Amino acid sequence: MSTAEADRSSTRRHLPLWLETVLLLGVALVVSILIKTFFAQVFYVPSASMEPGLVKNDRILVEKPSYWFGGTPQRGDVVVFSDPGQWLTAEEDAGPTSTIGKALVKIGLYPAGGHLVKRVVGVAGDVVRCCDKQGRISVNGQPLEEDSYLRSPQTLKCNGPEVNGCTKDWSTGPIPPGTIFVLGDNRADSADSAYHLCHPRAPFCGRGGPFVPVSDVVGRVEALLWPAGRFHVLHRPSDFASVPDPTSSATR
Repeated sequence: MSTAEADRSSTRRHLPLWLETVLLLGVALVVSILIKTFFAQVFYVPSASMEPGLVKNDRILVEKPSYWFGGTPQRGDVVVFSDPGQWLTAEEDAGPTSTIGKALVKIGLYPAGGHLVKRVVGVAGDVVRCCDKQGRISVNGQPLEEDSYLRSPQTLKCNGPEVNGCTKDWSTGPIPPGTIFVLGDNRADSADSAYHLCHPRAPFCGRGGPFVPVSDVVGRVEALLWPAGRFHVLHRPSDFASVPDPTSSATR
């Protein structure tokens, strides 16, 4: 090999440091966008509605593959979903305002606004009722034991939020196909599906319908990332496993 050929071969093998850095940053950016689009994304908790497990401004990791290829949210999942219709206040809906913050949202490295975090209580076909003599919500006739995740369950007379601003005796369903019924774990302070069941002219009534389209669901909350001292992986509560299918239950 001639000296000229050797020099050209060395040039091809050893790029300038600045060019290698640019290429590596470009690859990292592409990988981040792909991960955010298809696999996982960071969000923040916009309100106190999921206390005590998730506190306002907590950073959470949402994974998306669980709902691929026909998979749908299951009862007990904590999910992040786009605002289905004026559920959020202006403050809760706001994302980052800085240019850098907006850019980081695009690649999934900063929590995005415009989303809610709630627990799935009912899926398509289910009938949800509140409450039995022990103050429990039932799904398809099966009462739920929710003490493990509700805020201050020992002080609540009923595990179901008020509907129409005055009553804890309500029911809904069958839940329409392609939708879910969601509740916050902080039942006394959550603008969730039950809140949106009320009549539009009722006091404190929320706007929009009570059901969340499955197409609006971004994914399932996998873990609480930050604050680091409270890091934990979320699991589906076992009591939802005993809920019968709507077709085989007596939805009384």
